[in-house]
This record gives sequence, structure tokens and C-alpha cells, in this order.
Amino acid sequence: MSESNSKSPSIQSKLPDFKESVKLKYVKLGYHYLITHGMLFLSPLLVLIAAHLSTFSVQDVHDLWNHLRYNLISVLIFSALLVFLLTLYFLTRPLPVYLVDFSCYKPEDARQCTRQTFMDRSSLTGTFTDQSLEFQRKILERSGLGESTYLPEAVLRVPPNPSMVEARKEAETVMFGAVDELFEKTRVKPKDIGILIVNCSLFNPTPSLSAMVINHYKLRGNILSYNLGGMGCSAGLISIDLAKDLLKVNPNSYALVISMENITLNWYFGNDRSMLVSNCLFRMGGAAILLSNKRWDRLRSKYQLVHTVRTHKGADDKCFSCVTQREDDAERVGVSLSKDVMAVAGDALKTNITTLGPLVLPMSEQLLFFATLIARKLFKMKVKPYIPDFKLAFDHFCIHAGGRAVLDELEKNLQLTDWHMEPSRMTLYRFGNTSSSSLWFELAYTEAKGRIRKGHRLWQIAFGSGFKCNSVVWKALRKVNPAKEKNPWMDEIHLFPVDVPKFSAI
Repeated sequence: MSESNSKSPSIQSKLPDFKESVKLKYVKLGYHYLITHGMLFLSPLLVLIAAHLSTFSVQDVHDLWNHLRYNLISVLIFSALLVFLLTLYFLTRPLPVYLVDFSCYKPEDARQCTRQTFMDRSSLTGTFTDQSLEFQRKILERSGLGESTYLPEAVLRVPPNPSMVEARKEAETVMFGAVDELFEKTRVKPKDIGILIVNCSLFNPTPSLSAMVINHYKLRGNILSYNLGGMGCSAGLISIDLAKDLLKVNPNSYALVISMENITLNWYFGNDRSMLVSNCLFRMGGAAILLSNKRWDRLRSKYQLVHTVRTHKGADDKCFSCVTQREDDAERVGVSLSKDVMAVAGDALKTNITTLGPLVLPMSEQLLFFATLIARKLFKMKVKPYIPDFKLAFDHFCIHAGGRAVLDELEKNLQLTDWHMEPSRMTLYRFGNTSSSSLWFELAYTEAKGRIRKGHRLWQIAFGSGFKCNSVVWKALRKVNPAKEKNPWMDEIHLFPVDVPKFSAI
């Protein structure tokens, strides 16, 4: 999902103010997740047991031991109960999901496209009017994109050559480039992969992208493979959530997740302004992620999956149709963004973080939030809603680099600092909007800066067509040493961060 700049006449430029309304049902949904996991019931029980045991004297413990020692029935009942509880615990506890490692594909230098090159190639196609070219120039000048983003060969060629052959070539280059590096970093063999999930929203050939991966790496015949299409920029986190569910019921398994988008067949050559924004923001890129539920992999893994929260607003017609692939009046296919896209994104985001809050926020923040919520909803008091401080729950934020306007509004609404927003802004500047893979470029940036420490929590959040907003929470299992990392930032991380002006003329 992407968004226009503030000058676009067709797209609202601001997210709705999160302080205006908070729906209690989504707060309740967050607590429902807690109850489902038994945390609210288990905590008071443990407190009661601990309080009761604290009253025991040494003589009480001695008397209890003698009673059990000379009472066979009590011993048998106690032993049976202990065995039952331990068995129940080991059978019902979910398998942990570890992120062993991940890799991001960095295209070769020949694919780099400066903003002036973008405008020159767009002009040479001969399909854009002067008004459309001027509109794209204004978008780029306020987009937050730098001079080193990447586009596929078929789009940069004069004239452009969008074809199925070229689209497959781009897909193979991105997917295999990311997966080759991941296998090299993790030393996992292709035959070890038991679950494969590939997500690409707009390019869905036959055979599927997942089949292309299976064929190239000769993966095993009983692999569980999935190909997710048409799910927008948040599909990468949907893939993680799907992998989590599959790993819970398939012990001793590796899951390979590939997130990417395909530019070649989805470049828009028309003059509908609502469709031109995507050309200006989307760029070439992809990521591969290796997940494991093997407990011995904890020692070498980088992160453990803590929470996934998915929000879908597709039941609402306005939300469903705000990002749509369609034909324009000249029958040219493109992705259209409605004027409601920012309002819809804000509503989905508010729902998602309201549900996530009870799972991650410290109790002090939850009490302050609930106090103001009850005062407003039940007692109709005119008090300012309390927006929880998510900086107390997370050490790092990876917010989908869809475009500058959304990042600006999220920084303001979530009260984040420039340091927290740096990975997202630098990813947008250096690589552009790489769709579902942008979150992994942001995490790679954070690692390259040496910011990850053991115990740190990080929040990945993305949104996309449908309309969806999805969150994933990770916990760092170890310090990530950038000197030992191989990622797309390592050879140039010393150049960042850079100042990105709100307006940069071409």
C-alpha cells in the first residue's frame, strides 16, 4: 500500500487523529487474546499459591512431608496429579517459533534509477501527457525517495519491455538471490525445508512462484507450499502468521518465507492520477526469512516470535475498494488509490494497535488508558483520551515504508522520535517502497547500526489492500553483531542516516 503526497488532489494526506475515538470492542479483543492464552487466569492463581506457601513455617513443611510420607493414598494422588499436570503442560504448550535469520535482495548497480532517470524514461515512453509527467515529478519531489533505488531491466529499457518472460526473470532474480544468501548464512540445506510460503500481491503466474522455488532448489516432494497473492504490502506479515500456525502443528520443521513484489508487469502506462502514484513509489526488492520450531535452534536464532495481530476491514465497502487493481478509461491496467485511503489506513491501524495494546503494554499504561476511556465512554466526561506510550513496550519499530506522508503521520500519532523512525525513513530513501519486503530492509538497517541487544522487543507493522493492518512482535534472543552480518546496508551503513528534506527538486 502506498500513498500520495500532500499535493495530490485525489488522496487525503493525513491519517485520522487516533485521539478522536477508541472502540472498546477492540480493547476487549486484545484482552480476549490474553485470556485465550490463559495468562489472566494463571497469574492470580500463582499469586494465591505463592501467598499461601509464604505462610508455611519449617514445622508446617515438615508435618506435610511426614503426612505424605506415611499416607500411601495421598502420595499416589499427589504423584498422579503432578504427572497429569506436567503431561498437560507439555502437550498443550505451543511450540516456540524462532527466526533463525533473514536476507534481503540488493539488486546490482545496473538496476539503480535516479529520480531524473525515472523522469527521463517516463518521458521517452510516449504514453504520458505533460500533465501526468508533471504530476509524477511533484510526487517524487515530496516522496522521500533518494537517488539509488532500483527498477527492473524491462522498465528501465527504452522502450520498456513488460512481458511474462521479463516478469519471470525479475521474480527469479529477486527470489533466488535472497534465498541463496539465506541458505549461505544459515547453512540449511534446501531438502531441510518443510514449509514454503511465497507472497507477491500482483504477479501470480502458472506454475506459481512457490512452484518456481521448489523446482529451482529441488525441494522435497512432501513440502507444504503456499502462494499468497492479491494481499498487498502487509502480506509479508500474513505469511509469518501462516508459518507460525503451520509450525505449531508440524514439529521439528523449518519454514521458508519469501516476500516480494513484481514491478515488470505492473508498471502503469496511463494517465489516471490515482494510478500514477504507484509508479513513483514502488521499487525492486525482496526478502527471505527462515523460521524454525526446533528447540535447539534457539541457541543460534536471532529472534523469537512473540505476538501476531491481524486486522481486516474488508467487510466495509469503502475499505475494500480503496486500493483496487483495475483498467482506466483507455483500458490500461493499474492500481488505483481512492481519496479515502489515508482515512481507511488510519482506522485499520487504530484497530490493530488497540487490540495489540493489552498484549504488550505495561500495566501502568493500561491503567491510564482505561481510566480515561471509562471516563469518556461511561461517565461522558470531557477528558482528553490517553494515548499509550508504545515506546515503553518496544525498543525498535519497523513501520512499512509505504510513503513519506504515512510515516510522518504515524510518527506524530504514536509519539515516536526521529531515532525510532530512522529505519523506515532510510529504507524509503535508499530502496523505495519494496512492498511486503520493506520491513526486513528496516530490520536489516537496525542490525547494521548495531542496535539489537538481547531481550530487545521490536514491532513490525504493515498495511495493504483489502484493507488490512497487521502486526508482528519479536524478541531478540541475542545481541546482533554488525561486524558478522551480511545484509544490503553493510557496505554503506556509515553514510546513514541522511537528512531527507520535505521537498527536493528534480
